[in-house]
Amino acid sequence: MSQPPQSRSKKPFVILGLVLGSVALAGFVYYLINRGYETTDDAQIDGNIYQISPRVAGQVVQVLVADNQHVTKDQVLVKLDPRDAEAALAKAEADLAQAQAQVSVAQANQGQAAANVSVADAALLQAQQDDERYRAINQRAVSQQQRDSVTATIRAAKAKYDAAVQQQAGAEASVTAAQAQLTAANVEVKNANLQLSYTTITAPAAGRVAMRTVRDGDVEPAGAGLMAVVGDDVWVTANFKETQLPGIHPGEPATITVDAIPGITFKAHVDSIGAGTGAVFSLLPAQNATGNYVKVIQRVPVKLVFDDNRVAQYGLAPGLSVLPSITIQP
Repeated sequence: MSQPPQSRSKKPFVILGLVLGSVALAGFVYYLINRGYETTDDAQIDGNIYQISPRVAGQVVQVLVADNQHVTKDQVLVKLDPRDAEAALAKAEADLAQAQAQVSVAQANQGQAAANVSVADAALLQAQQDDERYRAINQRAVSQQQRDSVTATIRAAKAKYDAAVQQQAGAEASVTAAQAQLTAANVEVKNANLQLSYTTITAPAAGRVAMRTVRDGDVEPAGAGLMAVVGDDVWVTANFKETQLPGIHPGEPATITVDAIPGITFKAHVDSIGAGTGAVFSLLPAQNATGNYVKVIQRVPVKLVFDDNRVAQYGLAPGLSVLPSITIQP
């Protein structure tokens, strides 16, 4: 007697249906949760990194900071040997004193020249008056010799007056030249003071010391890299896909989670949107005018600024990976 055929089990189909339903439900829930947000994992902390270099060559006499030390704005970082700059300043100050003395001498000569002009002018006037008196009396009472003497006296007085005027003009030119030398000497003193100030290297902003390579006794040329100062002011640069940009606007609130600080969420907001894609500003921008073109979704940097006072507490550093989430306004 043959047995009736056994019916196929429906259990696998039920399991498959439950799995597909669970996946669909999870996707729907994920959509509901994230439909009001834009996020990307292509984001990192950014900040100002100041490269510290000497503006003059010299030997390092003292390094006053350690690796990773926090410094304040204008805090002294490195001191160079100032003796050469001090000697140059002393010479410039001596030249300035000499220039000041030369101006005084030139002004005294100018005064003397002006006095000589006055004396010559008085002598010329006296000679002219004498001539007028001789002309006013009877000509028979004055000899030809007397008239010739008066005429010669006038000519001599006129010549002396002209010479005194020329001397005065030369004295005035000497004063102008001396004053120009004094101005140049003042400039040299200011420049020498400036060069001396360059032997003391200070922090351009508050931050932490990084990549310190300088040591006491090193002889450093101008422009050599000594260290870097990473500024305290940090922000987030998030590279969003261009298809995400329609919902992102400056001022929108955001939250930031940092991979290095799990469990902590920082408040932030959208500060600005980049003026171009990352590809445009790359070292070798893509050239799409030749060959086969494959469209690739571009990414645009979006700057997010922290609104959280805890940022300084956790010491966020440039380069750390973060996950931003921007709340999209309907």
